[in-house]
Amino acid sequence: MSVSTQDPAVPVEPAEPAAQSRLDRFFEITRRGSTVRREVLAGITTFATMAYIVVLNPLIIGTAPDKDGNLLGIAPVAGVTALVAAVMTIMMGIVGRVPFAVATGLGLNAFVAYAVASQMSWAEAMGLVVIEGLIITVLVLTGFRKAVFRAIPAELKAAIAAGIGLFIALIGFVDGGLVRAGTGVPLQLGSGSNGTLHGWPTVVFLVGLLVTGILVARKVKAGVLIGIVLTTVVAVVVNAFAKPGGAFTADGKPNPDGWRLNVPTLPDPLFQTPDLHLVGNVSFGAFAHVGLVTALLLVFTLVLADFFDVMGTTVGLAKQANLTTEDGTDMPRLGKVLFVDGVAAVAGGAGSASSATTYVESSSGIADGGRTGLTSVVTGVLFLGALLLTPLVSLVPSEAAGPALVVVGALMIRQVKDIDFTDVGVAVPAFLTMTLMPFTYSITNGIGAGFVSWVAIRVAQGKARQIHPLMWAVAVAFVIYFGINLVKAVTGVS
Repeated sequence: MSVSTQDPAVPVEPAEPAAQSRLDRFFEITRRGSTVRREVLAGITTFATMAYIVVLNPLIIGTAPDKDGNLLGIAPVAGVTALVAAVMTIMMGIVGRVPFAVATGLGLNAFVAYAVASQMSWAEAMGLVVIEGLIITVLVLTGFRKAVFRAIPAELKAAIAAGIGLFIALIGFVDGGLVRAGTGVPLQLGSGSNGTLHGWPTVVFLVGLLVTGILVARKVKAGVLIGIVLTTVVAVVVNAFAKPGGAFTADGKPNPDGWRLNVPTLPDPLFQTPDLHLVGNVSFGAFAHVGLVTALLLVFTLVLADFFDVMGTTVGLAKQANLTTEDGTDMPRLGKVLFVDGVAAVAGGAGSASSATTYVESSSGIADGGRTGLTSVVTGVLFLGALLLTPLVSLVPSEAAGPALVVVGALMIRQVKDIDFTDVGVAVPAFLTMTLMPFTYSITNGIGAGFVSWVAIRVAQGKARQIHPLMWAVAVAFVIYFGINLVKAVTGVS
């Protein structure tokens, strides 16, 4: 019925504003079964679970001396970390149009700090990171990276997603103080010396885990975000009255009763002008200082770790967000997503923040309903705000963010239903992929073990013809990666 024939007493629903309609069409919000409100809340959730990187990255690369004993400094690294995360996450949202956030990669930053910068200046170390990012970008532009994504068997993709779930759950348990390195055992319960739960921060984590789990189980919209906020409020109250203190006492000794990372108290001042003088502090003189072979081996390690860390994260997040095709071999705008990630590695090096990469914590926003690039844009804008509010970011303790990671890990582990464990040729590689991610604290190691074992077992089963040529190539690359120390011994490189 046209408007002109309607009863004038009946109000007519106003037409959707043109700007809103363009926004919806650009991000395909309705088509992906989402809403603007849901995307915004998901973006806030993702930021809340990964904002710790603005604090943690400076503690890793800002305090590590290079070969000459020079430090980058905590405040400058915090500024460039937030800047790179903001720009690249917004770029991921607009170009890739997926709910994937980008920031300095953990693991890679530690490798850069302790294995690369220790042999050269920080500027030269970041120069190698830029080269690594350029190589990754070229691999994307040539189609190689997308081809590898499509060559991964569906069962391994499911195992990668499930393994990431276990990995982020372990991160949550460790950050929350529920699990730690033990005496005589690799891991043990709690922060007490006898393997028991200990301290008010651990209580806050347990409360947060229970609350977040209940909210998600009852399908409360933005349940993960609400859980983080409520747990942070509890943490602030506990800190005000119980005063657990930080991870270390005034004399530098470990404090088992303290907060693991951020102390939940209002900082003074709330605003701080960002220090961005590290942007562009890059040199390509490493090849002359440490030698061609050493520099190439360092770049090779960076490339392989970044390549498959991102590949695994992308697979897991895409499956969680239902963005893959039915057979799991592809996803919309995959090439653009991988391209942005390659550029992010370059930007991380150029900004002296270390290589930036797609973040597995994006799964928290996806769990809260994020399905489009608008989620990433919101997260990126919040990182821009973090440039000025860097002190305020430290308000959320890891004990409040940890429960979200555990609950999201529980959601991601459901991918195991797509793995045929009755086929040993599938079960063993899938199991190695899933377990080695948390056990070695590395997504790359899990993927590598899965690839190598998949090829080896398929060959032993007489099914070599079923193996994609790229799976062969990648398996060989991982054999070199795992045997890098033998390569160094053979080549005489230290």
